[in-house]
This record gives sequence, structure tokens and C-alpha cells, in this order.
Amino acid sequence: MTLLFSDSAASQVRRIVFTGGPGAGKTTIAFRLAAERPEQFVAVPEAATQVYRALQSRWDRLDDAGRRDAQRRIYRLQLEQEQFYADAAAGRTLLLDRGSVDGSAYWPDGADDYWHALGTSRELELKRYDRVIWMESCAAVGEYDGDASNPCRHESANDAITTGERLARVWAPHPHFHRIVAYPSLEQKFAAVTALIQSAIPQ
Repeated sequence: MTLLFSDSAASQVRRIVFTGGPGAGKTTIAFRLAAERPEQFVAVPEAATQVYRALQSRWDRLDDAGRRDAQRRIYRLQLEQEQFYADAAAGRTLLLDRGSVDGSAYWPDGADDYWHALGTSRELELKRYDRVIWMESCAAVGEYDGDASNPCRHESANDAITTGERLARVWAPHPHFHRIVAYPSLEQKFAAVTALIQSAIPQ
């Protein structure tokens, strides 16, 4: 059963999802924006990393049953975090390091089965979010460091690019879906994301 927001104020909090393949800069950019503009933004941490750390494992070390279990845990934690941070937002915008739709790209039996197994739909999940900013992995410009900066990563550089495109496809139906390409430096990407938010997202 889908967890719905129980508080009307929390349900009205603006939510911006940062998604994309590993090494896209999602976490760094979300938390930097929130740190530089605490009166405007609140960063919500990635649920997947927390779940895999709790399991002391990662996606490539699990069988299909374990991957399904991990994705269910990630989905539940995602919704719990969104509720918690929305309750505390006090009018600020949530910057989410991934959203509930991401899990459909990792489900062993495909996206349609993911929605069925979780008792929800892509349409319902997309409605949770006001904007979606997809970021291309830095693997596209040869700057990917694998699991060096996140031990939960398992993807090669090529896999990081492929995963990113798969995530783009599951999020693309959102009416406010934006793409940010990879840049040689994180500073350039941060500037691009900041400019997008300033121009496309009502302040």
C-alpha cells in the first residue's frame, strides 16, 4: 500500500528530485545547495545508500530475492524520509537525492512488476515531485571513480552511463523533467544546476 502524506502542510512542500547514474554529483550538489541556502532548501539523503549500509552489502552481491527486499526497504525509507523532512521544512524546498521512481530501474523483474509488487504506479509516484533534475554521470567525461567515493557503488564506468540512461527513461514522463549533461568539473555542473533552478523553478 502506498504511504500517503498525512499532513496537508507537508504534502504541499515543494519537492525537487536529483536523479541520474552513479557519479552524477547528486549528493554533493544537493547538500551544497542546502548548505549555501539553508533558508530556501533542505537536502534529503539517499535512501539506497543507507539501506545497503544497514544490510552491509550492495546490489551486485545480492541475489534477485535480496534485491527485491532491498528495493522494498529503500522505497519505505524514501517515503518515511519525505514525510519527516516535509514536516520539518517550514516552507523550504526539499532537494531529494533520488526519489521513489528510481527503484523501478533496479527491480530485477522490470519496472511494471516493481509497481505491482509495491502496490503503486509510476503515475502516482511521479505526482509526489514538482521537478526532476536528471544529471549525467561524470563517467561520460572520464571522471568516474567507481566505489572510491561511495563503497555501495558497483557499476563500471560504462554501467554508470547505462544506468543513468535507464533512470532517465523511467523519469522522463514527468511534466517537469530536466537534463543536465556531464561537465569536466563539478563546479561547472553545480553552476548549471543552480542556473536551472533559478530560471525554471519558481522561487
